[in-house]
Amino acid sequence: MQKTLELNPNFWFAHMFASSAYIEKGMFPEAIAEARKARELSGVSTQPIALLGYALAKSGKQAEARAEIEGLLKLSTERYVPPYSIAFIYNGLDERDKALAWLERGYEQRDPKMVFLKVESKWNNLRDDPRFQDLFRRVGFTQ
Repeated sequence: MQKTLELNPNFWFAHMFASSAYIEKGMFPEAIAEARKARELSGVSTQPIALLGYALAKSGKQAEARAEIEGLLKLSTERYVPPYSIAFIYNGLDERDKALAWLERGYEQRDPKMVFLKVESKWNNLRDDPRFQDLFRRVGFTQ
């Protein structure tokens, strides 16, 4: 990832993946910095906003994470915001019921980001929940 960022420091997607990697390592200040950079560079994508909210939540900055949710909800009055993105932040806040409710909305709206439920490790905390398993099956995945 570092090589990619050296070659193109304005490639927001690389900053997003760097943030995700830092989250997995528990390096939250770095994850937050990379997610903020991705958000700044991405323009209109909600992915870096969701990742930033998740990183803030996991680092204990719950008020800031909730502010990212509020920002997405406000943005949703102007344009489509994937429910997956809002669920992602609620999951970071360990608000299981709200995360699952937003994932249900994602399913109902056919949110294309729902495909990431299968591979995104940040959903691992929900994999044993029967509601998640039911949703997982309805999306079309097998265990």
